[in-house]
Amino acid sequence: MRGSLIAAATLLLALGLAGPAAAQAGLTTRGTTLDTLTLSSGKAFPTKPYELEAGKYYRWPIEADGTAELGIAAPEFFRNIWINEVVINKVEVRPLGLDSIEFDDAGKAVISFVPIRPGTFTFHAPENTAEGMSGTFIVK
Repeated sequence: MRGSLIAAATLLLALGLAGPAAAQAGLTTRGTTLDTLTLSSGKAFPTKPYELEAGKYYRWPIEADGTAELGIAAPEFFRNIWINEVVINKVEVRPLGLDSIEFDDAGKAVISFVPIRPGTFTFHAPENTAEGMSGTFIVK
């Protein structure tokens, strides 16, 4: 009888510990694709912030139309997320971190990530003085 109780308790403990891991299984296949950010000379970024939840998987498509050399800088945001990969024109890169991403010509990149820390984070087009070339992430 005692052996059966120990076996049952061990099984329940193992199932309880497996629950959180099982809940995260497939995290990167169930991601949410955010609205595409388009980089174009003189074109303002959308004013509506990207609203995210910490611990959820997201894909952020960024497209440049090639009208100018443009990029996105978001050092605080990038320091507070886990980056799974950055796909640049069908080439997958798995960086340890990012500060910014820049397009010399027309192209597309998709940053796949999980926000880790809640907060409000900004991104902007570096070295571009055009009004409205900044945006916000709100991580809850």
